[in-house]
Amino acid sequence: MITALLARTTTRLADAGVASPRADAEQLVAHVLGIPRGRLLLAEPPADESALDALVARRAAREPLQHLLGTAVLGPVEVAVGPGAFVPRPETEVLLEWALAQRADVVVDLCTGTGALALAIAHARPDATVHAVEVDPDALSWTRRNLAGSRVTLHEADVTVPGVLADLDGAADLVVCNPPYVPEGLAVPPEVDADPHGAVFAGADGLAVIRPVATLARRLLRPGGAVGIEHDDSHPAAVREVLDGAGFTEVRTLPDLTGRPRVATGTRA
Repeated sequence: MITALLARTTTRLADAGVASPRADAEQLVAHVLGIPRGRLLLAEPPADESALDALVARRAAREPLQHLLGTAVLGPVEVAVGPGAFVPRPETEVLLEWALAQRADVVVDLCTGTGALALAIAHARPDATVHAVEVDPDALSWTRRNLAGSRVTLHEADVTVPGVLADLDGAADLVVCNPPYVPEGLAVPPEVDADPHGAVFAGADGLAVIRPVATLARRLLRPGGAVGIEHDDSHPAAVREVLDGAGFTEVRTLPDLTGRPRVATGTRA
């Protein structure tokens, strides 16, 4: 029975230390069966469980679930993911929700990675012009794949370089960014370790990318435009200080779905 299979798979993942064993078990079984997760309890177990066993073994070894499925979801979009690009995570839903509540005709997504945030904004706001910015060659292979055929304009550029994106100076109504923000040396779950180092860690204090991003965002935004930056949950005061120092007003912190401080926002004076 499918319930017995799910129970065995859940136990195997729980014993391996996976944080969400039941949810992961359901997604893996549904993936192998080729059906939506919501129809799982109506299905029959696979006749041959070897493909599932192989996937479960990889997940038990703490390979990211999204790498096994080949996709990740952010808001209304599903993007292709794999080694070489940061996997979109539920924490970014807060940044997306805030971004969609802003009035913005021109949006710039810095450190776009897979392009998920830019694509989600473009999907939800077909009236907006959306730009996405990424520099890492490995990540860009996923960005190009995910943004192909979309209305998002991709820029290959380093957001930490002074003067970058000068052609967009003063043009943006909204700048969003999910940058690398984990301090070097901080222990992270094995799944995060599977992401590219440069997409996760950012200097001794984790702010090495956020500082230049704040300066760049101020330059890109028109007066009255808004910025939203995702950050480590240990950084709310530090990131607010960075935004204050870059000349933003109305600076505040938004919690993620678990109540942890996760996104700093501000307004271009």
